[in-house]
Amino acid sequence: MEKQKLLVAKIGGKIIEDEVALQSFLENFSKIKEPKILIHGGGKSATQLAAKLGVKTEMIDGRRITSAENLDIVVMTYAGLLNKRIVSGLQKNNCNAMGLTGADANVIRAEKRPVQFIDYGYVGDVVEVNDTIIKGFLNQKITPVFCAVTHDSNGQLFNTNADTIASEIASAMSPHYEVSLFYCFELKGVLENIKDKDSVIEHINLEKYNELRDAQVIADGMLPKLQNCFEALQKKVSKVHIANADFIKDNTTKHTTLSL
Repeated sequence: MEKQKLLVAKIGGKIIEDEVALQSFLENFSKIKEPKILIHGGGKSATQLAAKLGVKTEMIDGRRITSAENLDIVVMTYAGLLNKRIVSGLQKNNCNAMGLTGADANVIRAEKRPVQFIDYGYVGDVVEVNDTIIKGFLNQKITPVFCAVTHDSNGQLFNTNADTIASEIASAMSPHYEVSLFYCFELKGVLENIKDKDSVIEHINLEKYNELRDAQVIADGMLPKLQNCFEALQKKVSKVHIANADFIKDNTTKHTTLSL
């Protein structure tokens, strides 16, 4: 029996910061008839709020060090302001959405990242995704909208990379659906030359990824993003794309497709 299609989309970067770009994306996302899930980041907004509050933000290899103070800011920004702004934007476009953290309905359980060379603070690594709960929302024609906050079932919230959450959710749903995972940000895809916005690398497999990483063509925040892409493919997610917002309405636009 052929599986139903499911789109798992993650938005971040300037798509979230630019109100016009965000509303345009949400309008196009709402028009997709198949079941869909949206995951969002919001690191820039959290950094801006931290600066206003006089709280230092520290990043290492594209990942945020989350102190107790920074965790409060992350939860306020991701689970509050940004999540509800996105949910209300979807409702405006007749897409019945529900905003969620990992703690809601115990849908994403995580554990604190162990300290090895770096102490990331209150950062959680995903342990389990409750696919049954998510499938229940989708069956009710509700579009789940996840922010980058998880929990450990013992009352502790964690900041968790939104790209990782998208990969983990896509992977968890792959036994039930034919899943396409789409990472949406302001660029057209992975660039050969960061100064040339049209230098999109249209296909990247594991071998090519290792070459680009060793040559430092891929660095900083793009490294964990691509790691998540390949982990999803290894867990039977059907398709993984990195593109800008135009891809949501026209998947023939130039973009990066990942394969093993």
